[in-house]
Amino acid sequence: MPYLMGIDLGTSSLKALIVDTAGNVKAESSQAYQFDSPYNGYAEQDAEVWWAACRDCIREALEKSALPPSELRALSFSGQMHGLAALDKDRRVIRPVILHCDARSDKQVRRIKEVAAEKKLRASHYNPINTGFLLSSLLWMRDNEPEQYRRIRHVLLPKDFLKMKLCGEITTDYSDASGTLAFDVAQVRWSGETLDALDIPREFFPECFAADYPAGRVTREAALETGLARGTLVVNGGADQVMQMVGNGAVRNGQATVNIGSSGMVCFQSDRAIYNPALSTNIFCAHQKGNWVLMGAMRTAGLAFKWISGLAPGGDYRKLDGEIAKLPPGSGGLIFLPYLIGERCPHMNSNLSGAFLGLNLNTGGAHMARSVMEGVTFALKQCIEVCSGLGLGADTLIASGGGARSAVWLQMQADIFNVPLKTTMLEEQASIGAAAAAGSGAGLFKTIGEACNALVKYRDTIRTPDPSRQGIYQEYYGLFKESFIESGKTLERLTELGRQRSPYQQQ
Repeated sequence: MPYLMGIDLGTSSLKALIVDTAGNVKAESSQAYQFDSPYNGYAEQDAEVWWAACRDCIREALEKSALPPSELRALSFSGQMHGLAALDKDRRVIRPVILHCDARSDKQVRRIKEVAAEKKLRASHYNPINTGFLLSSLLWMRDNEPEQYRRIRHVLLPKDFLKMKLCGEITTDYSDASGTLAFDVAQVRWSGETLDALDIPREFFPECFAADYPAGRVTREAALETGLARGTLVVNGGADQVMQMVGNGAVRNGQATVNIGSSGMVCFQSDRAIYNPALSTNIFCAHQKGNWVLMGAMRTAGLAFKWISGLAPGGDYRKLDGEIAKLPPGSGGLIFLPYLIGERCPHMNSNLSGAFLGLNLNTGGAHMARSVMEGVTFALKQCIEVCSGLGLGADTLIASGGGARSAVWLQMQADIFNVPLKTTMLEEQASIGAAAAAGSGAGLFKTIGEACNALVKYRDTIRTPDPSRQGIYQEYYGLFKESFIESGKTLERLTELGRQRSPYQQQ
């Protein structure tokens, strides 16, 4: 039986997974690492750290599987988005990769916005213009490291660096390119208008293809380093959020996912590029031409629950989960606004802080923890409503991330969203999505959709909304939205005062 490998390059770890064509996992491996922050607001990683993790994880997964390397038919990637890997004429990385969470390029973001307004380029972006995106980081490099900038011959996204190391070819895919600010999402091509307006050479940017495009084959050198068979097919791959949708089996128009990881996100498959004038959502090309993914994201989801759990004695997630399950909807009259590090959809405001409203002498730690779960879920419901207002909806949501591993939180999502939720058998959806792309690229499946039918399995239990709880949550949801309207300016001011008092701001 042929086997496939999916590799997921994240911000804090790399994971590799081997599956057969029926979706049975043969082996998994992972390796953690940290990014560097040499100055406040900076976020960088040495690309060679990624390569070392990739090389080691491939070798470990092959050893665990006990498979002859020749039985691995193809591999592909899911990768963290937006980062800038700048290469010279010899394809060597010029400087540490500037990551998606980097905040150094405020000045360059303002410049892009000015040019976009002046040249009427906004419609070609379709996405908010933020720091940490490849284009804004590239302009920062031009302004602040001109000698390094002059050496650039190629700019790559993170996963594409690993792909180049394996097969020697430089390519990217539509989904990852969509997150650079240099790509025309509607026309599915690099935006020559944008690059010309900002005086950036088009030659820097690689050719774009679908996620299942056969990019190349493992070179002799890479085979020696990884244990892969020379000539193993390397398939293009895609951006992590798109590959996660693939790994959830959500590849058709109208399908949607909700993910509660450190941050939170709802994603809807669409057969058209949707322009949101408020720019409170992201729209990226999906795994192939003719498909797009509309995303509504919040900043602090599982991270908020980790924070509140850390305040509980022992920080025991499972014990706390059991205590939460005993409490009624509404947490004893408590509302939590989950804006611990600002918010994206729908507020698009980095200067917000969080709040509890309704505290009383009967409020305990479990009440506050449940309220955090509810507040995060209310915020995701707002994201769903924004997407619905743009013409997208779904009869069922596919849930993933930490929020799908808690029975109480999963049911809470069904009750608050008022739609059934289902979950996949396997939790590493991004790696499964990459394996599906590999299988399609190798011709083992006709399409990525067909690969999903074979590789993605769902749990029997489907969480359906409880009408009695749904009605209670509807009232609390109204109060959640009212609370922000009443306190939003206060939360901004508190954030400002907190920063003024921070010793880090005085350095």
